[in-house]
Amino acid sequence: MACCVLQITGLIFGGVGMVGTLAATVMPQWRVSAHIDSNIVVFETTWEGLWMDCISQLGIRLQCKFYDSVLALPQPLEAFRALMCVAVVLSIISFLMAIVGVKYTHRTKDDPQGISIFILAAGIAFLLTGIVVLIPVSWTGGSIIRDFYNPKVPIPLKRELGAALYVGWVSAGLLIIAGAMYSSF
Repeated sequence: MACCVLQITGLIFGGVGMVGTLAATVMPQWRVSAHIDSNIVVFETTWEGLWMDCISQLGIRLQCKFYDSVLALPQPLEAFRALMCVAVVLSIISFLMAIVGVKYTHRTKDDPQGISIFILAAGIAFLLTGIVVLIPVSWTGGSIIRDFYNPKVPIPLKRELGAALYVGWVSAGLLIIAGAMYSSF
């Protein structure tokens, strides 16, 4: 009975992590403009994401523009896009494997080896997905913090951590927890 509860809990954590990974990938709030010191342009907030830049004016008007050229993007941004797309696909595959593993567990109690293969595969896939999500999110967070405290970076170009990074960290944590739960079987 406890085994089934842990499997369902892992499935819920993995599902929420999957949705969070997708949300963090499409959200434009990876880097948010910082309003510090004598920066008087506070009625306008700039968001920079993986796919687009947005400008919010007084929280009323929002203008977003997709990046014009993929080739003109900085290499880290291209790599982060690729990693997050891989993470979304991998999280969906992991979630589907976990569903099959949980269903297979409830249907046949006779073959524990077959059960453990599905559950173990889902656990490893969830762990891998969590690590893949953690790389671009943490790297971006580290670069934002490094640039924020760098006196050589002009104040209008300083950014703060955006909501997508927090969503990514929580999603990565949930995916790693789900992977650890399934791998422990």
